[in-house]
Amino acid sequence: MKKTQHRSPQTAKTDLFTALIQSDLHVRCEKEYKFHPTRRWRFDYAIPQFRIAIEIDGGVWTGGRHTRPKGYLGDLEKFNAAAAMGWVVLKFTPATQYKSDTFNIIKETISVLKATTKTS
Repeated sequence: MKKTQHRSPQTAKTDLFTALIQSDLHVRCEKEYKFHPTRRWRFDYAIPQFRIAIEIDGGVWTGGRHTRPKGYLGDLEKFNAAAAMGWVVLKFTPATQYKSDTFNIIKETISVLKATTKTS
């Protein structure tokens, strides 16, 4: 019988990026967020309250999964399904993940979505 490794939910779903989003932007951020009811797709990070997905695409310069045909086509399917469900998908690289510009874009997106929600 295969032994199952158990991790506490806090450890499994929290890292520096989620902690920074939560402390700097004052919104809940989840790592490896499953957004689709039937597919096994997950966002690298999500701010469910505003339906903002944050994807960190590695291997941009080395021919990683996101830049090869099969991976690229899979990403298109995933992101189109997310858009159809009302998600805004923001994409960054590992090199830009912790940059202030990244946090500013996320903050601006939250502001736009808040304003849109108030007017509808």
